[in-house]
Amino acid sequence: MTKNMMVKALSDFMASKGVESMTLAEYKAEGNDVPVKDYLLRRTFGSWNRVMSVVKSRAPIEAPVVEEVVETPKPKVKEGKK
Repeated sequence: MTKNMMVKALSDFMASKGVESMTLAEYKAEGNDVPVKDYLLRRTFGSWNRVMSVVKSRAPIEAPVVEEVVETPKPKVKEGKK
């Protein structure tokens, strides 16, 4: 598995979880559900912080942004004589 494949798989995994970054402890807590084992990522990139910075630069995570819907009040219409 190449570096780019690892980064893409990790980016897709984090997007499916709906997060932009994870700590090493959070990633390890996922167990066998992760696409690439943490020790392979750390061995390839050097440290977990470097893994996260490479993911952000090479394969940005497009987590869905939930926008709040604000209803605007309807203007009151004055009824006059015709």
